[in-house]
Amino acid sequence: MLPNTKNETNIKLPFSFILFSIFSLIGSLTLVLFQGEFIINSQFRVPGIWSAAHLFILGWALMAAMGAMYQLVPVAFLTPIWNERFGFIQFCVTAFGILYFAHVLYYSPQDALLPGIITLAGILMFLLQMLLTLKKQAKPNILTLFVGTALACLFAVILMGILMVISLKTSFASDHYQAIFKSHVMLGTAGWFTLLIFGFSYKMVPMFSLSHGYSMKMAKYVFAIYGGGLLLALAAFFTEKDWILTCALLILAGGFTIFAWHILQILKKRVKKKLDYSFKFALLAIPGGLIIHFAAFASSLLGSFENTAGYLLFAYLMLWIALSILSYLFKIVPFLWWTWKYSKAIGKRSVPSLKDMMDDKASVPVLFILIFGILGATASIAIGDNGLFLTGQMMVLGACLAFSYFIISVFTK
Repeated sequence: MLPNTKNETNIKLPFSFILFSIFSLIGSLTLVLFQGEFIINSQFRVPGIWSAAHLFILGWALMAAMGAMYQLVPVAFLTPIWNERFGFIQFCVTAFGILYFAHVLYYSPQDALLPGIITLAGILMFLLQMLLTLKKQAKPNILTLFVGTALACLFAVILMGILMVISLKTSFASDHYQAIFKSHVMLGTAGWFTLLIFGFSYKMVPMFSLSHGYSMKMAKYVFAIYGGGLLLALAAFFTEKDWILTCALLILAGGFTIFAWHILQILKKRVKKKLDYSFKFALLAIPGGLIIHFAAFASSLLGSFENTAGYLLFAYLMLWIALSILSYLFKIVPFLWWTWKYSKAIGKRSVPSLKDMMDDKASVPVLFILIFGILGATASIAIGDNGLFLTGQMMVLGACLAFSYFIISVFTK
């Protein structure tokens, strides 16, 4: 198999991942609707929640991120995807593994080793694809560091997940199960997803705001401080020292603060004065993530982190990670489809404009309902109100169904 020699990825590859992610999103949120009582009571280690969480994180967020990377990596790093055919095979293996994994977690978690290994194989294939792609980059930069480290975190997350399954079956490393579990969650959220969003935000924020003449020096401090916070958090989990975790959460909040400030400085250099609505929501996710980071630090400082970790994690997944991904997909999907279908026809025949692919204003009610639903569901966990949780979660599900409709409708234009 010969690697692709162009910087353009076959549009079917990223869209395969994105469409699969949309169906996984709806499936996971539907499952969560029926787990409200467990979530309210902070009983997260039950089969239904395990299945929903992994379908959400792996089936939706991970697959959406993979799809986006198959398209954005060639653009951001000026190097073609190593092998597109390998990418389609990787999609099939990963998609099958995730669905199988979610199914087994729901019905017989003790048998999750085999589907976990299949999922791991698919993710390892993706990591190999990205490694060989980034290896061809002529001159690595700070974005390479963010994305490369995010990929390393993803690898560690999957290995820890497999180790937990082995531990459940054989009691291997059972003394460290809690530390492995917490590290698995930390690296999967603040490691893989946050570092990836950081890295691609440095590419997409200037692109969507038409910013020029900004400095990237601050990015290396963001990486060093946030990465240091992650390492210290892992040390806290394995040493079981609460004061170390408090320090780690403060450092993570500090790194996130510098990132937010740096993005603000980039936006001050923009030429485009009126930003698109969906892009504004992507920017709104940044203060959301920042508030949650400081809330986690304050909770640890007051000695209540164990009690608040559940709804802080839920808020982090939804208000920072999910809102960022959904908002950027509102921008990326129409652009990719228009570029593939119409860019070569410009000047030869009449073609629709990029704005005709999707009404950007449609993102406003969808994302507002999503935010209010998330806030309601998060508040319900904090106060123990099952009715409020159901209402909030139905709002989240409704918003995501509307999002799915708008994304799929793009393919008809």
